[in-house]
Amino acid sequence: MMKSYLPTIILGSGLLTVSGCSSVMTHTGGQEGTYPGTRASYEMLTDSETSWGYKPFVALDMPFTAVADTVLLPWDLFRTDKSLKSRVEASESKNLATNSVIPPVQ
Repeated sequence: MMKSYLPTIILGSGLLTVSGCSSVMTHTGGQEGTYPGTRASYEMLTDSETSWGYKPFVALDMPFTAVADTVLLPWDLFRTDKSLKSRVEASESKNLATNSVIPPVQ
């Protein structure tokens, strides 16, 4: 009985793993905000530096990324990023704001 469902389960797991790549990458990479994967996919589609061979894969993945971002929307709305990367970026932006008023000594 279980043997007949095994290929379906394996195929379904594989499709879930592959779909929404941009969403998974941006959520594990520490980007904040809502729909970060969809925004990243859109930026790759409109960027002139992205290879023409890569853009069709991004376009195919974009609907799955949007669905994954929608599922993760409550997480995006309520999380606060306390990672080391976000703290360093906040410190650097604060330093840049200070240095724009008082230029560093050269």
